[in-house]
Amino acid sequence: MEEQNKPQSVLENFKLFTGKEITQSPSPFMNWLKPTLIHAEKGSLHCSYVIRKEMTNPHKILHGGITAGIIDDLIGATVFTLGLSAKYTTVNNNIDYFAPAVEGDIITAKTTIVKQGRTIINLQCEIYLPAKNRLIAKGYSNMLNVG
Repeated sequence: MEEQNKPQSVLENFKLFTGKEITQSPSPFMNWLKPTLIHAEKGSLHCSYVIRKEMTNPHKILHGGITAGIIDDLIGATVFTLGLSAKYTTVNNNIDYFAPAVEGDIITAKTTIVKQGRTIINLQCEIYLPAKNRLIAKGYSNMLNVG
């Protein structure tokens, strides 16, 4: 009977964290980022993040490397929601930065699949500062099937 209560897929596992901080990810970096899952569906994740001091640069704004890390990490996790047996790795990231966020701000990141091919999946991630209804960054990545 207990077997019926266990999640059957990575997507179902993600959905268990809706409204909660993700702390049990196989990605130590995701656990460090401490996202709160807003919504999960096949091919899309939507999370919020609280900007902590250690995520900022000397100008006290969100560090571009952390922004890139959020994009890369969430895009990678999104590929897992597809339930594919193959492993995928990032082959490139292209990120545009539009506006700053500061310590204490809550930002949201949402991923979508642009195109899914046999060997490459192209995804995008948009990061918003909802309090100001402002797009702060947008990134694209190609994920390569490595077997």
